Amino acid sequence: MRSDATTVKEYLAALTPDRRKAIEAVRKAILDNLDDGYEEGIQYGMIGYHVPHSVYPAGYHCDPSRPVPFAGLASQKNYMSLYLMTAYGEGVDDWLPKAWAKAGKKLDMGKCCIRFKRLEDVPLDVVGEAIRRVPCAKYIKQYQQLIKQNAAASKPRKAASKAK
Repeated sequence: MRSDATTVKEYLAALTPDRRKAIEAVRKAILDNLDDGYEEGIQYGMIGYHVPHSVYPAGYHCDPSRPVPFAGLASQKNYMSLYLMTAYGEGVDDWLPKAWAKAGKKLDMGKCCIRFKRLEDVPLDVVGEAIRRVPCAKYIKQYQQLIKQNAAASKPRKAASKAK
């Protein structure tokens, strides 16, 4: 569920005690491992971690007025979600599912969304490692490469020459 909170403190205060405990624990795992280039704030109605314009002035390609999203943490109606943008797209290794399984936890994941109902469902050390694996400078390079690939893929192809 999208929140109208404008600060992380407001977001957390609006949660039920059990949800707040879980979100705060995952948030701590993120913050303890987050590269200095990223910032925390509210994005898209949830707690977000992003590359600020001071680091990447071009901003998010979909809306340059917004910073580039890196991760998100939300309390939804029926579950909580951890969004890891680095877990989405072609060429992403299968490290995350393997590490989650090795921790003895069941992974409920969409494209970049990890859904969980209880804190006990989340291996916090794996979350920390997933965040730590992608420092800001590396993420910017990956992001720029993805933008170039998408731009090249969307260019119209030349019509095939007619056979004589």
